[in-house]
Amino acid sequence: MTADSERFANELDQHLVRNGFIWGPEPEIYNGLAGFYTYGPMGKLLKNKLEGEMRDVFKQHMFSEVEAPIIMPRTVWKASGHLDTFVDPMILCSQCEGSFRADKLIEENHDVVADGMSDEELLTFIADRDITCPACGGTFDMEIHDYNLMMQTEVGGNEAYNRPETATTTYLPFKRYWRFFRKKLPIKVFQIGKAFRNEISPRQHVLRGREFTQAEGQIFVTEEMKHDWDEYEDIKDEKLPLWPADYQERGADPEWMTVEEAVENGVVTSQAYAWCLYVAFDLFTSAGVPEGRIRYREHQEDEMAHYARDAWDLEIELNSFGWVECCGVHDRGDYDLSQHSEHSPEDLTFKDNQGNEVMPHILEIAFGTDRPTFAVLDMFYNPEEDRLEIPNHIAPLDVAVFPLMTKDDLPDVARNLYQRLHRHRFDVEYDDSGSIGKRYARNDAKGTALCVTVDFDTLEDDTVTIRDRDTTEQVRVRMAELEETIQEYLYSGTALSELGEPVE
Repeated sequence: MTADSERFANELDQHLVRNGFIWGPEPEIYNGLAGFYTYGPMGKLLKNKLEGEMRDVFKQHMFSEVEAPIIMPRTVWKASGHLDTFVDPMILCSQCEGSFRADKLIEENHDVVADGMSDEELLTFIADRDITCPACGGTFDMEIHDYNLMMQTEVGGNEAYNRPETATTTYLPFKRYWRFFRKKLPIKVFQIGKAFRNEISPRQHVLRGREFTQAEGQIFVTEEMKHDWDEYEDIKDEKLPLWPADYQERGADPEWMTVEEAVENGVVTSQAYAWCLYVAFDLFTSAGVPEGRIRYREHQEDEMAHYARDAWDLEIELNSFGWVECCGVHDRGDYDLSQHSEHSPEDLTFKDNQGNEVMPHILEIAFGTDRPTFAVLDMFYNPEEDRLEIPNHIAPLDVAVFPLMTKDDLPDVARNLYQRLHRHRFDVEYDDSGSIGKRYARNDAKGTALCVTVDFDTLEDDTVTIRDRDTTEQVRVRMAELEETIQEYLYSGTALSELGEPVE
């Protein structure tokens, strides 16, 4: 992390705290517990907007949403492999006794991927680069300890665990899906909900929390379907920024290539998998992440999960923390349902048209919604102006309504207008405190897309002033046309000057 990026991160953090986006670590009044945060009023609005956009994209691609329990008994996590393999490499400081995740210590200090390094390679890298404790500057004990990330609890006297991701809980009702979706594959479902990981040393704000919101799409298919995918023809000419493993090894940059090129040249393993990469890209760009800030990094062979047939990470370039993994797209083969068939009383195979028993394969799009929320705040924070220039369609507040002054009928008209806009499902705020200039500045800092002012002319001709956050341009619009005007400006890209009379 450079001095400039560290300064940016500190300024951003102060801005987010001051303007009601993210507070913590929580509980602050008890000195906080690392990895737990509160989303304030503005942060929750923004996170809701991003999750809403992502829900829409999943549904456009014909996924159905489900919601599964957060807690599952021990037997589930034994079958899934989490109890035995869901571990991170921990290293201890020999002076302050702080514990840290060894691979992330390396990645935070050097532009390398350490996730697939062996224990010996991790220790050698730390020693050769003289990496020291970020808390006290001390040296490490130079021993790697396995640290299990599962959060244990107890239910009715029985051992259970909080889920570390939503995937496993999504897989378990497969037989229910099979019957509900009329015994036909592919089956596409997604889930958005809380997950928990007992991170060794949570840092980098909400990027590495112990409690976070996971969003995952799961597609149940057969092996044959992967190579003859119905939606492939619709997206084969779309381009994606791919960084294959061999490019990484020889120091080449990512390349924008069409989905068809990636499949035909063997860069990815199947049509269906390539389609999943496209869907994930659609999810993040629809949530406001610029295309130029995204790359897909293929997993190196030594970092691939044992069950993975193909694995790529969607990474986003942040101003504060550089390139950060924000989504994983995996071909999991038939590993998951095979495991749960073996460990549960239920056979999770189905019979195909020839009467053969088939174990479904799973394609997965896995991400959290905290990271893209933070990414949007990071990428669209303007430190010089101390404001958030968030794309209009995901701005936490669509519009703020002001009375010019708190006298005569202006407050009543403004409050009625606030209620009217709220009924039309806009995210709207009412503010009558301080000068108009201060109210504009407060809402610029929050990323509010538009400000509407009710003034004395409003009482005469039923018009109001609309101000744009980024350009500070103002136009006069009739109140009867206000909802339509706001809708068109926020979602069609029409210039504000085309929607009303300019204010000189």
